[in-house]
Amino acid sequence: MQSRNSKTHYGWVAVTLHWLMAPVIIGMFALGWWMVDLSYYDPWYRQGPNIHKSVGILLLILLVARLVWRWLNVSPDPEPAPRWQQRTASVAHGALYLLLIAIGITGYLISTADGRAIDVFNWFSVPATIQGLENQEDIAGVVHEWLAWALIGLVVVHALAAFKHHFVNKDNTLRKMLGKVPNLESH
Repeated sequence: MQSRNSKTHYGWVAVTLHWLMAPVIIGMFALGWWMVDLSYYDPWYRQGPNIHKSVGILLLILLVARLVWRWLNVSPDPEPAPRWQQRTASVAHGALYLLLIAIGITGYLISTADGRAIDVFNWFSVPATIQGLENQEDIAGVVHEWLAWALIGLVVVHALAAFKHHFVNKDNTLRKMLGKVPNLESH
């Protein structure tokens, strides 16, 4: 498989970034959902948020890499579909990226509200540049949660659409994201 995308399929870099980020996003949602109910005396009370913050920063770095890679590459041609479906898919993909960026920003605002940097697995720190806004942690926390729920809902729709394309339409949409050269017989 080639590294760069073509008009018929995604290259291994785009495929790897997609399939690396997908389980991390789902895992981050699950960890966030679980850790909000931890009590102060739970051993995971500090460890869970530290993992969540560190993985969140790494996910943001991957997201930037993915967006740059997307900008530098062609996108495979969409499968034949009504114009409204192609437009909806484009808007949904844009919304996924925007939600990820907004979730990252709000997570950063929660974590740095007290002026402390975010320590990423003791590898490096991300400094607090914005802090001291009134109710910063609380407001960013509410927005972060709502955005996370919106993201996970859109992820479910995204996955269902991929399955619909593969099993109902029997087109090459999912094959492309698996890095496979499309089956020309499906056209």
